[in-house]
Amino acid sequence: MSRPLIVAALWAIAATIVALLPMRMQFPPGIVLLISAPILIIWIGATHGWFWAAMGLAAFLSMFRRPLWYLARKAAGRV
Repeated sequence: MSRPLIVAALWAIAATIVALLPMRMQFPPGIVLLISAPILIIWIGATHGWFWAAMGLAAFLSMFRRPLWYLARKAAGRV
């Protein structure tokens, strides 16, 4: 298995562990995961191609749909 896929698997495990934390403790590690995800997806795309990057993006959007929806609404001024 390639290095980007190993890191992606560890990222998914870390995201699962963060989801198990109480809400007040999820924010700092969640922000780190949110910021590191695009870098990881680009790395996967550069190594394995656009299809696997698209699969990684779909997984990321699935896991972070609520925070991303909130940030989009906040950016639009509709919170």
